[in-house]
Amino acid sequence: MSPVPERRWETGAWVVGLAVNRAGTHAAAALGDGSVRLLDLADPDGGPRASQVHAGACLTIVPDLDDRGFLTGGDDGRLCRIVPGSSGDAAAEPLAEVKGRWIEHVDAEPQAGLRAFAAGRQVTLLDRAGRPACDPLDHPSTVGGLAFAPKGKRLAVAHYGGVSLWWTKAPDVPTRLDWKGSHLGVIWHPAGTHVMTAMQEAELHGWRLKDKAHMRMSGYAAKVRSFAWAARGRWLATAGAEEVVCWPFFGGGPWDKAPLELPGPGSAVITAVAPHPMDPVLAAGRDDGMIFVAPLDGSAPLPLAGRGGSAVSALAWTANGRSLLAGTEDGRLSWITPAR
Repeated sequence: MSPVPERRWETGAWVVGLAVNRAGTHAAAALGDGSVRLLDLADPDGGPRASQVHAGACLTIVPDLDDRGFLTGGDDGRLCRIVPGSSGDAAAEPLAEVKGRWIEHVDAEPQAGLRAFAAGRQVTLLDRAGRPACDPLDHPSTVGGLAFAPKGKRLAVAHYGGVSLWWTKAPDVPTRLDWKGSHLGVIWHPAGTHVMTAMQEAELHGWRLKDKAHMRMSGYAAKVRSFAWAARGRWLATAGAEEVVCWPFFGGGPWDKAPLELPGPGSAVITAVAPHPMDPVLAAGRDDGMIFVAPLDGSAPLPLAGRGGSAVSALAWTANGRSLLAGTEDGRLSWITPAR
């Protein structure tokens, strides 16, 4: 890959999250001022269109169940659905509201036809029509993260002391994965075989589900705020160190296996990672604003955006892997298209 000029806009607010809809037609950036910036990916000359969605800060954004939409949660206690309009702007439809609570964790799973959002200690499941699919799911402490398993048959909810695993068709008593401490984010392995969490401390924790075997990954310089599966689940790519640390999930790993460390240019702490959806490379952003692409074979990294501004807070590839979206804490929104 070689870089092309970065298209950049200053939004004036923290880019909290980035998502691309399931059709791959639009990208959306959730901002700390409660607005969403929508980009038409078929219009490279067009800029982002703003839509005010939340009264306070927008806290999270994910693709919705269908091909077009997005879901956002805000500190105004609202869950909203965003749909790109024909004129390039976005229409926002409130799906739920929990007064006095933040909606910071949201997910949607099209095969199950379910959306999930957390408010305090409770998680609510909504069906395609936006109706509650069951009674709210209670947890021992404020929810720190949630994620549907592949195909949506199970839902993992992170909280203090571990993770609760619910069957989504008939939630009853959850299976508990215990580990002392606050768990602030959770993801499933693409094969549904492992569950991983980010901890309040600078480390990760995980479980192999067939026997609940533990794995603890520590030694990071900072809290791990970003982690994702690369190369169809062979590697777990993580931020939080001066190198992109990739843990092997093959050949008996990660137990007794050393991680792959991808240094990239510069030496600031990695704050965001985004594995390419097709190729064995990943994008990473640092806390000095630098963005680069690193091949998983350890060959030379390629800078995509230089230092300047503040930490990279969000990264997202389009589904075809042709464009990378990036956002920073000081409001820089970038659309980068590396040449192949």
